[in-house]
Amino acid sequence: MTPDFSGSLVDQAVRRVRDHIRTADLKVGDTLPGEGQFASDLGVSRAVMREAFGALAALRVIDVGNGRKARVGAIDGSVMAASIDHAVATAQITTSDVWDVRRTLELRTAALAAEHRSDADARLIVDHAAQMATSADDVDRLIRHDIAFHQAIARAGGNALFHQIVRSFEQLMRVAVPTAWQTRETPEQRDTVFAVHRNLAAAIADRDAAAAATLMDAHFDRAISDIFVR
Repeated sequence: MTPDFSGSLVDQAVRRVRDHIRTADLKVGDTLPGEGQFASDLGVSRAVMREAFGALAALRVIDVGNGRKARVGAIDGSVMAASIDHAVATAQITTSDVWDVRRTLELRTAALAAEHRSDADARLIVDHAAQMATSADDVDRLIRHDIAFHQAIARAGGNALFHQIVRSFEQLMRVAVPTAWQTRETPEQRDTVFAVHRNLAAAIADRDAAAAATLMDAHFDRAISDIFVR
């Protein structure tokens, strides 16, 4: 491989590890050569490679554990979540922007879940909807099941990228769901929310993709109104 002398030594080392993963056709969980071998091949110090491994581990490109070789990391929505949270906190994007993207994505994940869900997926989605309905007076529990409900739908669709993107919205949901819930003051308003989740879960269980997308759209209509209009 022709050396690339652009960027810092750490940048070069990061690129070298990424190139090795691609050219060696490594998969998630496969082991990588040690820092020493990379350092020798690239002609840099172990300290440079240690910093490069640290940067790649922070991005979840590699998984570094004490006492064992680095391994190829799995896709992880937490990296995207950190970037989204930073962008919102620094006013590069708004929470409304995020919810607009969520809505677009989750209409698709609902339809995909209805088309591809397994029986176990369907049971899990239905269960989270049912658990939400028993959590009206326990907001923390409600939030956990609401987040899990949406992530289970995304996972059931069979597209790992959709699942990880939906996962990346988790921290913002932990803020937005309580805000929306505070606007639902009557039992009737809360029952309406629970009914939407139950009906959406049922549509997925029935493999009705059109109904699932329509119900998810209605869910976002109500959620966005509760969060941003009132």
